[in-house]
Amino acid sequence: MSQVVEITLPDELPATLQRDLGELGEELRLAAAVKWYEMGLLSQGKAAEVADLSRAAFINQLARFGVSPFQETASDVIEAVRHWTK
Repeated sequence: MSQVVEITLPDELPATLQRDLGELGEELRLAAAVKWYEMGLLSQGKAAEVADLSRAAFINQLARFGVSPFQETASDVIEAVRHWTK
């Protein structure tokens, strides 16, 4: 099941971003999914679903937004290695 959300945007936004309304809607979904993933609110799979992309395509889009596909920090990885080497 899916939900519809309606938002109001300035009339000139599609022209400013050089997108038609359909493209703008897709871009907004992607931007929201990327931000929610970056914040740790969604997994890659769920964020890809929100963006209506495959997981691989979503990971490719993360690079465009400058977001790492890895949710673990360097200290998380170091801690995991310490745990596994005990």
